[in-house]
Amino acid sequence: MNTETVSPTMEPSRWSKIVNSNMAYSFRRNPVAVVSLIIFVLIAAAAILAPVIAPYDPYDPMQINIMNSEYPPAWIDGALPEFMLGTDDQGRDLWSTILYGTRLSLMIGICAVALQAFLGISIGLIAGYIGGRLDSLLMRMADIQLSFSTLMVAIIFLAVTQAMFGSELFNRYAVFFLIAVIGVAEWPQYARTVRATVLAEKKKEYVDSARVLGFGPGRIMVRHILPNSLSPIFVISTVQVANAIISEASLSFLGLGMPPSQPSLGSLISSGFDYIFSGSWWITVIPGVVLVILVLVINLLGDWMRDVLNPKLYKG
Repeated sequence: MNTETVSPTMEPSRWSKIVNSNMAYSFRRNPVAVVSLIIFVLIAAAAILAPVIAPYDPYDPMQINIMNSEYPPAWIDGALPEFMLGTDDQGRDLWSTILYGTRLSLMIGICAVALQAFLGISIGLIAGYIGGRLDSLLMRMADIQLSFSTLMVAIIFLAVTQAMFGSELFNRYAVFFLIAVIGVAEWPQYARTVRATVLAEKKKEYVDSARVLGFGPGRIMVRHILPNSLSPIFVISTVQVANAIISEASLSFLGLGMPPSQPSLGSLISSGFDYIFSGSWWITVIPGVVLVILVLVINLLGDWMRDVLNPKLYKG
């Protein structure tokens, strides 16, 4: 008597679901997205591992010699072999300073986006779910905020803060000031997007079922409605990280961001701008190229994510 052995159906693992998903398939078919992600991962990994990779510590005065200032990169005559990308006006190794500066710029960009996402998502959920006069009040606040550019708000706030606390105290806490002002200035982008999703979702049956089961408004908003808003939030966050990095660089270039003693990509570009016409172009140009590449790959990833997560744009 022959008996057939029936093997139980193995449920695919979470990793296999991700690999075989439509988003992963679209990503593999998009060479621009693949190259952009590889470049971004390399830049981010190098920035995170800066204390390990960098041959010098730009924060350590004992490793800085002013007599080594303005040496050109290794491929130009007159360079020193130990400084691959040359040195800046303070005698710091430019390669090491760029690594630490990129890490600082990424940290400010990501933390600022986290702050604006928290504020915008919270306000958007409350405005869309409760509605009425509170919705009108919050959206009018968003409209007022959107009528001012981020840089204008940041310049006014940082200039007043610097005048109130003094340059020394401001420079010590410049990272926190930048994160706060960039985060607060951009929350309406999230609030309006989340509010629109909440207005569409709160009329659906699963929300009515949650109310019947006795769930409170907070749980319904966070556990049931918010997950349906994640797709546009991911797209906005990707673009906003690039915008936050540009805002930080712009403010540092204007002297209202990171001080030269705490190198970011913006402060590096600013400190070298005075020397660009005297022949020491690499102090500004090389950090500027890194900034352009970083922002470009983030924006390209954001464009790809927007196309994939938007059914009207995605063509498979």
